[in-house]
Amino acid sequence: MTDNSLSQAQYDAITDAAAHWCMRMHAIDCTAQERLEFEQWHDAHPLHAFEYEAMLDIWEVAGDLPRPEAVVPVTHLKTQTHWRTFGIAAAVCALALPLAAYSGWNLGWLPNSYQHYEATDNVRHVTLGDGSQVELNLGSELTFSNYKDQRRVTLEKGEAFFSVSHDTRHPFVVKAAEGRIRVTGTKFNVWMYEDQVRVNLIEGSVLVSSNDDLAGDGLRLGPAMQASYGHGDYIPRISQAYDNDNSLAWLNGKLVLDDLALADALPLINRYLNKPLMVADNNTGAIRIGGIYNIKELNSLVASLPKVLPVYLTRNKDGNPVLNSIPQQAPKS
Repeated sequence: MTDNSLSQAQYDAITDAAAHWCMRMHAIDCTAQERLEFEQWHDAHPLHAFEYEAMLDIWEVAGDLPRPEAVVPVTHLKTQTHWRTFGIAAAVCALALPLAAYSGWNLGWLPNSYQHYEATDNVRHVTLGDGSQVELNLGSELTFSNYKDQRRVTLEKGEAFFSVSHDTRHPFVVKAAEGRIRVTGTKFNVWMYEDQVRVNLIEGSVLVSSNDDLAGDGLRLGPAMQASYGHGDYIPRISQAYDNDNSLAWLNGKLVLDDLALADALPLINRYLNKPLMVADNNTGAIRIGGIYNIKELNSLVASLPKVLPVYLTRNKDGNPVLNSIPQQAPKS
């Protein structure tokens, strides 16, 4: 966003102010008066809001900066949190200063490029800063940061298909939920819903770890293999993909449910719904569903399920639709 009526000095002043307010809004001693002054500054000019949002993106990246490991007494925890906040704030300021940013790049602490992408109502094709190609499914969001020693993607929600540019000296790492996928050049799909993640490898090889805090690079997948993990999994579950695997049908705008139990189908369906669909009990969850559906029309699928399955719809206290199985009548004697 630009404004030709402002001088370079005025632009720089707005950037400096955005960095200052980003630090103060994240500070533990930020006062109510400061928050009021920030709102007044934020709303005073469209460029203020634009620069502040950009600074928040930088803040998020700075939060991943490596920190020295040390044993900190409990009594010093509040002080440590206070200085950690300002340590990240210092990194934000460093990103605003070319010389400091250059030093951070050479040390492998800061990226030299950062992009944020999201797909809302349509599948979206994007080209990352390293030339890698990504297809984003509906309701998906990711960020890309290019570091000196690695290319780093965070899949914040949804699903993405990656065609990664080959570079053995500059690995490509995808963080999804608690785990990560590490590659040098390949094609693979990452599906994520809440804390559940599934990785399907199409060609090349990837290393999958279920917990980013664990040592090592994880388990290796070969073509036509898949890995899945969730919260608390020490290692991912590895399996062979079936010949008729339909996990990539979304690239053609379709969701294929191949005679799945409702309990297994719901995570695949709920990825596309405004309000997650739920089942009332295990009996309902065991009812099987199949079919091919348009991913843009899945919200209308919910209302039609009682027409094709032995279920009826209710809503819970949070407004979520709930499927209930229709009790079978006992046969007459």
